[in-house]
Amino acid sequence: MIFCKNTNTALFYSSIDKIPTKNWEILDCENNVYFNREFLKSIEKNHPEITFSYIILVDDNAFPIALSSIKIVNFYMNSIQNNFYFLKNLGKKLRILKDNKPLRLLISGNTFVSGEHGLFIKKNQNKQKVILELAKAINYFVSSNKELKNKIDAFLLKDFVNESLFITDELTTVGYNPFSVEPNMLLNIDENWQSFDDYLIAIKTKFRVKAKKAYAQSASITIKEITSANIEEKLTEMTALYKKVATNSNFNLGDFNLETYKDFKDKFGEQYILKAYYLQDKLVGFMSGIINNNSLDAHFVGIDYGLNRKYAIYQRMLYSYIEIAINKKLKTINFGRTASEIKSSVGAVPQDLTMYFRHKKNITNKILKLFLQRIQPTPFQQKFPFKKNSNKCKQVKN
Repeated sequence: MIFCKNTNTALFYSSIDKIPTKNWEILDCENNVYFNREFLKSIEKNHPEITFSYIILVDDNAFPIALSSIKIVNFYMNSIQNNFYFLKNLGKKLRILKDNKPLRLLISGNTFVSGEHGLFIKKNQNKQKVILELAKAINYFVSSNKELKNKIDAFLLKDFVNESLFITDELTTVGYNPFSVEPNMLLNIDENWQSFDDYLIAIKTKFRVKAKKAYAQSASITIKEITSANIEEKLTEMTALYKKVATNSNFNLGDFNLETYKDFKDKFGEQYILKAYYLQDKLVGFMSGIINNNSLDAHFVGIDYGLNRKYAIYQRMLYSYIEIAINKKLKTINFGRTASEIKSSVGAVPQDLTMYFRHKKNITNKILKLFLQRIQPTPFQQKFPFKKNSNKCKQVKN
């Protein structure tokens, strides 16, 4: 642990286990699974290639008021695809991104899940002040460590919804540049839906026919629960299917180690959703997610793309998420990024997300600012499957 002497506002820890229990009790953040010790520890344990740190901001009385999860990763140029290609070319011209050398990136946020999962702030705090204190603490964390000072190339604070921008835009005053990324696709669950049939009744005929067709196509697929007892035997096949999906991602900050699922199932039980999709004895897909308060957050999936079109594997997974959320009487499904159009076809609507980036070199940072403003999410055709009298057909307002 290092105490931030220059501002007297931050504590730094190199692992979850080193954070005192009393700090967790004061923060009272663990009802949110993304700030739960067991969740964070599982991520940390299974990703040794990532350097993990945790910043706790404190008030004038040294009481914890905020927690940020910090990760230092190697960001490779070949992880940039589609609309980010121009940024890749710019990075090569400015010698920021090289074929044989990664960008060393410090991230406040969850590198594996989209959404505001990097910074927890206690209630009744001045959030604009907290976000600036976090930026100062990150700067001190790096500048006070000679090894990090020479290795860190850039900083990224990720995934803020539009409602938070009046807070997070304070980061622009200390050199951070905002840019838009692929939206999170969000589906609100109608409280009157008692079963999946009620969902089908709420959507237009065209989309109901599509859903029934997907069920017919996938009729020969068997869906099985993945448990702590049987996950070990499935991990190799699951990992192969996951990698097929991960390689199609536009913006990948790191590969998820599926060994983490073993910890999630052990520690969260039925709260963590893991299902396997079998065609006879062949694993052709899996889905994962976690119940976080009243939301079902979709995590990674794996798909055999060679069989996906014929058996509607991914489409069936989306309906599985909806079935689970309805049966567990949840309020929302966070489908995450990617495949926005097909997610919109089941009723999900986009929730805009913004990241903030700062390169450590001032001149480079100023040049990047002009180009980051050009980044736009990949356009897609938004579908509107709900009937006009349904209160689920409206876009999320940010």
